[in-house]
Amino acid sequence: MTDRGTEYCGAREHHEYELYLVIEDIDHSRTKARHPQTNRICDSFHQTIQNEFYALAFRKKVFKKVEELQEDVDKWMNEYNNERTHTGKYCFGKAPLQTFLDAKHLAQEKMLDKLQLTEIVSAS
Repeated sequence: MTDRGTEYCGAREHHEYELYLVIEDIDHSRTKARHPQTNRICDSFHQTIQNEFYALAFRKKVFKKVEELQEDVDKWMNEYNNERTHTGKYCFGKAPLQTFLDAKHLAQEKMLDKLQLTEIVSAS
């Protein structure tokens, strides 16, 4: 998810970022326009990764290649998503991946209930 900044805009065939996402089959979701709550989520994560990863990483290590930096970012992201517990609104002290997996069946049940309701209405 990104904000609606101009660095992420342009037609897929003309903008390198959008083209990369298409090639890698990555969906690009953006924050809602005039919706500060979703923008706050992006800003909060940017502040977290800046303070907890980048500020420390560049003090401890000189990266000679961007691949070295990417490897360290990937390690940090793995720990952030899979191991580190979060106390946010939906995580309740669980890691984000565990929160997602726990909620996945609820979303599937909700979709199934909606589908069954649609079938009942259609049959009437």
